[in-house]
Amino acid sequence: MHIIIKEDHIELVVALSNQIPEFKNPHGITEYQRRLNNIPHLILVAYCENKPIGFKVGYERDGKFYSWMGGILPAFRKLGVAKKLAHHQEAWATKRGYQSVTFKTRNSHKGMLIFALKNGFDIVGFKERETIKTNRILLRKKLIKNIE
Repeated sequence: MHIIIKEDHIELVVALSNQIPEFKNPHGITEYQRRLNNIPHLILVAYCENKPIGFKVGYERDGKFYSWMGGILPAFRKLGVAKKLAHHQEAWATKRGYQSVTFKTRNSHKGMLIFALKNGFDIVGFKERETIKTNRILLRKKLIKNIE
């Protein structure tokens, strides 16, 4: 299976997010535009045989790189797609001088927590919410600059 990662557009990411079962009320175009307008950002889409199968969106927040949204269609999980998207995002952020990538997930998204821990992220914060499943976990990965 050949996976290609490309920079893409908000409309495609919104369409993909509507197909991710874990997203109960996915954000629409307006929210993406609100967060991404006039700030450095990256919209990545993973393709398999010209079909979009996953995405990762991040942007600069308080001078740091924040990986905001991402997901893989269920039929394409456990194939390394998330890792490829994360690698592209980290390379982009490193090239632009960011020292880390941060993201937040819910306690109910165990797969995302496991992925993060296996890929060099550390738990750096916790926010209690209405239920244990909706508690937020903040994770950060330090980026290593390539010496040229």
